[in-house]
Amino acid sequence: MAAKIRKGDRVVVLTGKDKGRQGAVLKVFPKEERVLVEGLNMVQRHTRPTQLDPQGGIKNKEAPLHLSNVAIVDSAGKPTRVGFRVEGDKKVRFAKSNGEVISNG
Repeated sequence: MAAKIRKGDRVVVLTGKDKGRQGAVLKVFPKEERVLVEGLNMVQRHTRPTQLDPQGGIKNKEAPLHLSNVAIVDSAGKPTRVGFRVEGDKKVRFAKSNGEVISNG
């Protein structure tokens, strides 16, 4: 099945501690049905010192969110569902709220 959410898309969180906040998708994990969103779902990781990071300590990083908890933001800034249609010889994604084609990135 084609990916409804891709790297670079602007998404809004629908549920959880970051509900209503927006961010760009950094990475998509299709098999786990999860996405990594820039600056959202931050968790703290206790890291021991290594050669790459001699300081170690408590680091903040993004944790993946489930695909069902995020939605793509349309041109009006509202969450929308994604559909597919064929325009010419290309299959494109479009926002179901207003019918506009979603550009990649």
